[in-house]
Amino acid sequence: MASNPFIPYCLADERPKLKPMNGKSLLVHIAINLEYWPFDRPMPRGIIPAPHGAPPIPPDIPNYGWVEYGMRCGMPRMMDIIADRKIKASAFMNAMVVDVYPSLSDRVLTEGYEIVGHGMFQQTLKQADDEAKVISETVTKLEAFSGQNIRAWLGPGLAETENSLELFRQNGIEFVHDWIVDDLPAWIKAGVDHIVALPYSLELNDVPVYVIQNASSDELYKRVEASLSIFDAEIKTKNDCRILTIGLHPHIIGVPHRAYYFEQILDLLLQRSDTIFVTSSQIGEWFLSQAKIQD
Repeated sequence: MASNPFIPYCLADERPKLKPMNGKSLLVHIAINLEYWPFDRPMPRGIIPAPHGAPPIPPDIPNYGWVEYGMRCGMPRMMDIIADRKIKASAFMNAMVVDVYPSLSDRVLTEGYEIVGHGMFQQTLKQADDEAKVISETVTKLEAFSGQNIRAWLGPGLAETENSLELFRQNGIEFVHDWIVDDLPAWIKAGVDHIVALPYSLELNDVPVYVIQNASSDELYKRVEASLSIFDAEIKTKNDCRILTIGLHPHIIGVPHRAYYFEQILDLLLQRSDTIFVTSSQIGEWFLSQAKIQD
């Protein structure tokens, strides 16, 4: 009996060991979500409820402004922090960001971010009228804009249907971040084909940490520090690698009181000699170069 029909169960201690990337055992992935929340629709999430117990009816100005701030001020701040440290990162992009925020999109491309598919706008695939069309149009639009092959995907809300994995493969997607089941990549069945589950995180992610759990501004830094302590011991005793993925959104981590700790996180990681900053497809290529398909 299987726990699910797509990804075979494997105890962490039983999986094949992976060789370090360029001699580095800790792979760090800074995953920044760039999203378009349409002004005339209900906001996917909010920082403040509507007053007087009323439901939020579009236009939801305060919650729209919360997200819009990130695309105007938060993301430039984050890009400056990343550029100053000369590290790599991925941009998980709603494809309509290209049209709605063109100067931001151009800067993301100019500064060398890998573009990862993240739907057309911030709506889950389960809500889409035509899932196949959404996936195809997302990939086509992002490839036309970036000139990159869109090889990786994170679904809005990490949501999939029973058809999503096959549709990803049909559209050239090789890696998917929706399945957060391991510290390292794993094989997933995609119909008659296979796709690779790449690590993401809801524990080192500014939405759960700050918006849902209402943690203090330094909480993400403390979690990264604690995670490194455990990973260090496992890398040493198990002679294996680990991937540290940090999921971020410019309207949350990009505000000044949290951006300060984002800087501290990067500086903590840069102090290490065993760490390499990577993008989605770099992780995927590293895994594919040494891992056989597992059914």
